[in-house]
Amino acid sequence: MQELLYASAMAFIIALLIGPMIIPVLRGLKFGQSIRQEGPESHYAKAGTPTMGGIIILIALIIPVVIFGGKSSEIWLALFVTLGHGLIGFLDDFIKVVLKRSLGLKAKQKLLGQIIMAVALAYIATNYMGRGTDLWVPLLGITVDFGPLYYVLIFLVLVGTTNAVNLTDGLDGLAAGTTTIAAVAYAVIAMSFAKTNLAIFCVALAGASLGFLKYNAHPAKIFMGDTGSLALGGALATVAVLTKTELLLVIVGGVFVLEALSVIIQVISFKLTGKRVFRMSPIHHHFELAGWSESKVVTVFWLTGVVFSAIALVILVVSQTGGI
Repeated sequence: MQELLYASAMAFIIALLIGPMIIPVLRGLKFGQSIRQEGPESHYAKAGTPTMGGIIILIALIIPVVIFGGKSSEIWLALFVTLGHGLIGFLDDFIKVVLKRSLGLKAKQKLLGQIIMAVALAYIATNYMGRGTDLWVPLLGITVDFGPLYYVLIFLVLVGTTNAVNLTDGLDGLAAGTTTIAAVAYAVIAMSFAKTNLAIFCVALAGASLGFLKYNAHPAKIFMGDTGSLALGGALATVAVLTKTELLLVIVGGVFVLEALSVIIQVISFKLTGKRVFRMSPIHHHFELAGWSESKVVTVFWLTGVVFSAIALVILVVSQTGGI
């Protein structure tokens, strides 16, 4: 238990300390965020705010994980996949911000990177860590063996989670706060499966995200960019895979799911009927345009994240004590 406290505290403090060092550097390099014209007008003032702040989260995560993670192969795999997605995000940010190519990485390039990460995670987990290819179904207390199709499932989990977190990163502090909540929930989940090292990874992730929130809360001094959002999504997805709780991730990350669904619904509705269901998607913009302040939207979404995580933990307890 002490290691969990030390890892989370160290990640939090490191993020707090390096933030004031990295922010001026990114600002000096003119790594400023461009704001899409079709977004809410209130966001135009954010143009030029330094991005790629995910670097802060990753540095704050790496150090305590290396110190307290020991020789656990699972924690190193989780760190590898997280950094791999961070690299994909960094390249995307670099192309958009530094090379001034607004679309960043091409969809095929980004997809290739995510496929490589998914294959690496699935292969190592199933062949060297005894993960197997089965999917645990909460409440029912059963497992379903997917066989070779499990590789496809892992790809969907990784891509779905990373893109959902990326979509959530549209308001000051929204993605960082919801990730902190989800990471704490997954620390509890990891401990319930006696995976202490993964719990250390999760609390370090929570501490790093919370420390970053100091500079990312409204009004944000820095944005995490794809460097951070893809890495955070990759981290949560990997922990879900290694704890065999992929289905539970859908509930823990309920806010991320709602954000992604709002975009899917909006696109389908507009293509089929020419009408929009929401004022703007992702759904956090819908509430902004409905008159909510940015801070109110973020606070409500954080609280919603807490509720989703609590529901997931209740389901976990019920499942482990006999199911339904």
